Amino acid sequence: MSATISVSGLSRCYRSHLALDGVTLEVEGPVVVGLLGRNGAGKSTLMRILAAQERPSSGHVSVLGGPVWENDEALRRLVLVREDQEYPDVKVRDAVRAASWFHPNWSAGLAEAMIEDFELPPGRAIKKLSRGMRSALGIVVGIASRAEVTLLDEPYAGLDPLARRTFYERLLADYAEHPRTVLLSTHLIDEAAGLMERVVLIDHGRVVLDAPADDVRGGATAVTGSASSVDRFVADRPVWERRLLGAQQSVVMPGLLDEVDWARAQQMHLDLKPLSLQEMVVYAAGGAWRSVRAKEEACV
Repeated sequence: MSATISVSGLSRCYRSHLALDGVTLEVEGPVVVGLLGRNGAGKSTLMRILAAQERPSSGHVSVLGGPVWENDEALRRLVLVREDQEYPDVKVRDAVRAASWFHPNWSAGLAEAMIEDFELPPGRAIKKLSRGMRSALGIVVGIASRAEVTLLDEPYAGLDPLARRTFYERLLADYAEHPRTVLLSTHLIDEAAGLMERVVLIDHGRVVLDAPADDVRGGATAVTGSASSVDRFVADRPVWERRLLGAQQSVVMPGLLDEVDWARAQQMHLDLKPLSLQEMVVYAAGGAWRSVRAKEEACV
């Protein structure tokens, strides 16, 4: 059985900028994948290529068992919602109706319920919507499409915390009833962490981390206490970061701790705090998980 998404040796060059550099990735659904990375890391470029909105410079891309270019059947089973989503000069209700024509699994009932959730005015022209309302409209289309491959590229721009919570709850609830493959690009990692089953981190156009989210959470621990006690505790162990503040010290130590470690830390009056998913991603992007630092190369 072929993977839902298969990418091999994928590169994308823009004149002198290398946006994607030999990306290889396979996703077997149903699953919710957090596609993470800094601005300009290559996340949006990857999603546009997967949705046939941009051609790669080299490499192979397969979605739902086949190519996406000139493949209407595959594209009807896929949806991409972008932060900079553009709409024609129509009303909200017309945009939602048009979206239903292109997605065979479309749920009109879910779309109507989400329009009420976000208090979207159906008769208002999209160009007169606020930024947050335009984002909410994109979310309605993305979730109500029930597309087998759902690509959500920072879809919540302009949404307040309550509206973002509504988005997360709607996505999780509908995913549970209608499983599909979801790629969610977000900078609000801890806020959306409960959705993610797998984490893919892109940095400088390369995949530098690809692992189950549960394996990443708590994959390192902050150890804080007296400098001498911390030094004894982490002796002969790798350390990602070390901070001194007077007689106190805090270090970040990769790897999982066992019961013996926790008991020893308690005896030494040390505070142990497993890193959150977002903190782990920050360290990964900084190079802690990387064996070879990505470099910017000229594209010909």
